[in-house]
This record gives sequence, structure tokens and C-alpha cells, in this order.
Amino acid sequence: MARILNIETSTHVCSVSLSQDGMLVDTKESSEDKSHSRLLTLFIQDILDSHKLEVSSLDAIAVSKGPGSYTGLRIGVSTAKGLAYGAGIKLIGINSLQALSQAVIRDYSGQLTPVGADIILLCPMIDARRMEVYMALYNIANQPVKETDAVIITPDTFASYTDKYKLWLFGTGAAKCREIIDHPNIIFLDDIESSANSMVELSEMAFNGQQFEDVAYFEPFYLKDFIATIPKNKVIRKNN
Repeated sequence: MARILNIETSTHVCSVSLSQDGMLVDTKESSEDKSHSRLLTLFIQDILDSHKLEVSSLDAIAVSKGPGSYTGLRIGVSTAKGLAYGAGIKLIGINSLQALSQAVIRDYSGQLTPVGADIILLCPMIDARRMEVYMALYNIANQPVKETDAVIITPDTFASYTDKYKLWLFGTGAAKCREIIDHPNIIFLDDIESSANSMVELSEMAFNGQQFEDVAYFEPFYLKDFIATIPKNKVIRKNN
């Protein structure tokens, strides 16, 4: 039973939610690209002020730990660590892909019946540039069937699953599959986005299970090394 501030910055969405005992209380979010550094602390303060809370009034801070956008994760995790350390409260790390799956379980609960439990796999995907995605597979209880990995999408990526399972694909990386994969057992869900709302149940379970991170040593789950690119305008000036 806990009051938790949830922070999601693993994609273009900047999202913050407040939960109490596993129930959503309030949320602030924006889909504006590259807005995390500008909006995250504002959203946090707005929610705390709206409910007359201090950070020290919280039981924990939960943050999407990755995989996902290098910059987004760095901003979210550093903010969460600073708040948790400053207030002396617990820090919880939530897998970004598992939180996406939780959104499907919540929004499509009527279609995820026990009858379909053995044949439906949830496949959250986050864009990792080019034809690569961060992905995992979960059953309808949100238990991992295939661990989180960086995968280059090909027409045969899901060939070992489609004979036995129906795969539900969603998230910012799913569009890449739609371009090259066509199979009757693959279904695309276009209305699922990363959100701190989808962290509520997971952060409550982690709190009750005392699954906390070491604030001093916790780092984002980047999965891949960051590769810096040179802006095109700089390259042009150099060549001139």
C-alpha cells in the first residue's frame, strides 16, 4: 500500500502519474517530441502542488528504466534518482516494454479471456532506429516469454511463433513490422503509447515485493551503446 510518483520518458512521450495503493490518482503527459528536459519537472511539481504534497510525502519514485531513447531515459532516471535521494524514499525501476504490455492488458481486457491465454503473446516494441527495435514477448499475465532484446526486423522475425500463437504488436517500433511482415496471426494495435499510467500496477507490485533499486548505483537499461551523430548542417559547413 503506497503513494508512488511514476515517471515515463523512454519514448517521445513525457509522462508523470501519481498513484495511491495501486490506483491512478492523477497524470500529466505530453507527446511533444524532445520535451522531456523542459516538461518533466513542471509535470512533477504540478501534480505535487495539486494534491498538496511534498516529495517526502511519497513512499517511492518509480521510473521507466528502459530500454528506449537514450536521452529520454537519462533525463527520467537522473530526475527520479535526485528526488528519491533528496527525500530519502525508495526508488523503483520499471521495464519500459512491460509497462507497454500493461497498457494492452488494461485497455483490451475484454479480449484477453482465459480461452486465449495460451495462444496470445503481447509484443511491445520501441523504435531503436533504422530497422531495429527493442522488443520482448509477454503472456497475458504480463510474464516474460522472451526477454528484452534489440532485434533487427526481417520478414522471418516471428516465424517461430506464428504457427502456434497470435502476436499482438504495438509501440513505436511496430510500424516497421507492418512494412515487411504480413501474417494472419499478427495483429497491430495502433492506439498504445508509453505512459506513466501504465506503470501504476507494476510499481505497486514492486513496492509490495520490496523490489527497490540502489539509488547510488542505478543506471538506465540502455541495451545498446549510445551513438552520437553529426548534424547535417555541421557536415555541410565543414565540407564548404
